[in-house]
Amino acid sequence: MLPKPDRLFRRDPEWEELADFATNPANGATLGLVYGRRRQGKTLMLELLAEATGGMMYAATQQSEAQNLADLGSAYAAYRGLRQPVTFRDWREGLEELLRLGEERATPVIIDEFPYLVSSTPALPSYLQHALSPTGHAKERTRTRLILCGSALTTMAQLLGGGAPLRGRAVLELVVRPFGFRDAASFWNLTDDPELAFRVHALVGGTPAYLEMCGGSGPAARDDFDRWVRRRLLNPASAMFREGGLLLREEPSISDPTSYTAVLSAISAGSHRRSEIAAALGRPSGGLAHLLQGLRDIGLVEQVDDALRDKRSVFKVAEPIVRLHQLILQRREPELVAGRAERVWRTSADTVASRIYGPHFEDLAREWCFLHASSETLGGIATAVRPSDIPCRAHRQGHELDLVITESDSFAADRIIAIGEAKATSGPMDAGQLHRLEHLRALLPDARIGRQPKLLLFARSGFTAELTDLARGRPDVELVDLARMYTGE
Repeated sequence: MLPKPDRLFRRDPEWEELADFATNPANGATLGLVYGRRRQGKTLMLELLAEATGGMMYAATQQSEAQNLADLGSAYAAYRGLRQPVTFRDWREGLEELLRLGEERATPVIIDEFPYLVSSTPALPSYLQHALSPTGHAKERTRTRLILCGSALTTMAQLLGGGAPLRGRAVLELVVRPFGFRDAASFWNLTDDPELAFRVHALVGGTPAYLEMCGGSGPAARDDFDRWVRRRLLNPASAMFREGGLLLREEPSISDPTSYTAVLSAISAGSHRRSEIAAALGRPSGGLAHLLQGLRDIGLVEQVDDALRDKRSVFKVAEPIVRLHQLILQRREPELVAGRAERVWRTSADTVASRIYGPHFEDLAREWCFLHASSETLGGIATAVRPSDIPCRAHRQGHELDLVITESDSFAADRIIAIGEAKATSGPMDAGQLHRLEHLRALLPDARIGRQPKLLLFARSGFTAELTDLARGRPDVELVDLARMYTGE
């Protein structure tokens, strides 16, 4: 196994997949795809891979086909140690020479920003299909490991979809995602203060490059947090100020940014169901399908199915910096440009608490159950963690349930092993939330329950003494605070 470079933070599974692909000694050229949103560290990881394996890396740019071929010739000559650039007549010749680089050993050949090349040469995937023909020279005489990398998610995903020329040709499709909340806390050096780690993650998420774009450090302490937000996120001179809007406009597949922005704004403001989004936009819900799908394709919106009710789902903004941009930066931009960041942040406190911290804490609770909680905590193995809305005859209304944890069995229907409530309020959670959760447990459909589901209570600000006493000695109740979410199971 190729050792992971010290410079690469975490990314152990991604590095293992890349190392296995790049060093596979089997005969025959192979194709791999690596993609993800910008600023996730894809290029760094691939540069380190090329360095560790003696491979070649070429980064495309937005320019003409002739210019890209000239740059490729220069990169190829530099890799081969030639004094003069090589001139490729066309992409067929260029691909043929690249694939010959693995004639003597397994050799990674990495093309970064591949969508730029497809934009100027639409037939490039077809040329590559021909170059990787099962009876061609590359497949029979080389061990070239060709990696195509890109940040245009739709373009990259379509390379292997449907009737695309490269469908069935790739042996690796690696999607590089933002860090989870625990890895993000370590990356920002905030593991000693889960509350501070939570606040930072709720605003900027787990994109690695945002640390550098925020000046290379997060807030030094809680009493420095507000100043840090004003300086690094609400400051028009900061690289982060327009990031939440640029993520949408950077994607080539988004032809009408205004309509997509309106959908993001509605979801950020609390309209999570399709009908609610349509009402906020003043348009029929049937006209939202392509907008919602487009935002899902580029990873800015996530559709979450209801755990108990078929054909019901909610939509949430998947990238925290986009949510911050929609709720505060975009709406209050004139004030921020005028230097009133302190006032904007202070008067936005209610919005931040209800529209940012609240939903984000629920998301982290679900992530914790799925990735970090033990089977003893959950009463089983979580295969899905979703919200739901349970009808209640006694109260003549539906009750929102933040977490429904289900376990799948190959030969039976999914069963509910636990339900949970998550509160990001500034005060401790009291016993009333436990009583509410007990009431909701009684409303669960009998057909979905094996043994009695456990009750999970998540509180950002801890629990009252009364609730702690009630939970003590009850094996069906788990209290989870921020410290346990960040370090325990």
